Amino acid sequence: MGGYNAGEVASGIAVSVVSSEIRQYLEDARPEDRDAASGEDVAVMLLRNNVQKANSSIYHAAHNKTQFQGMGTTVVITLFRDNIVTIAHAGDSRLYRLRDDKLEQLTTDHSLLQEQVQLGLISAEDARVSHNRNLVTRALGVNQTIAVDIRQERALPGDIYLLCSDGLNDMVDDADIELAMVAIKENIPLLVQQLVTMANDNGGHDNISVAAIKIERPFPLRTGFFARWFGASS
Repeated sequence: MGGYNAGEVASGIAVSVVSSEIRQYLEDARPEDRDAASGEDVAVMLLRNNVQKANSSIYHAAHNKTQFQGMGTTVVITLFRDNIVTIAHAGDSRLYRLRDDKLEQLTTDHSLLQEQVQLGLISAEDARVSHNRNLVTRALGVNQTIAVDIRQERALPGDIYLLCSDGLNDMVDDADIELAMVAIKENIPLLVQQLVTMANDNGGHDNISVAAIKIERPFPLRTGFFARWFGASS
């Protein structure tokens, strides 16, 4: 969270905990563990449980070390399996999808302004220039538990998924993000670099985090837990 203590520490903890926990699960899981005990989709389980673990780690670090008091971070995560993308997010970091050259925002900001827009108290146009646009209503590390929004979408060949912090979308309009993605969709590293450059050229008032994923072909639907995750024959 920009403007708060040790935001880079909080975000670092979130990335480390979520990625390491998922890797550990994949290494340790037996074939019969490919579905959660409750019958819940394993990708949903992994994201929900591990975002909670990250939240707990940040919360306890913030309360045990004076220099970390008040720290927190937003989060947006995608996990791909069997042509399905599972999305988890909390805060105002966003996930966009470019499909058939049309950009769509797949997450809804957890922010004061978004709540005001949904209640009809402020227009979307006024929200874009409001001084309160960075006031988030959810973030990892603020409370002992975190409400995480999780949804699933079918992933199609040609889709480009763009994950970003508000350092990008506060500085670059969605229409300009779409134009850049359509123009540079064949070169994903260049696309990411260009979006960061555009945000900096427009003021760069906040940290800018951008990641992009392009679906080149359908995921192989194979039997066996590890084959589904790693694309190897079982």
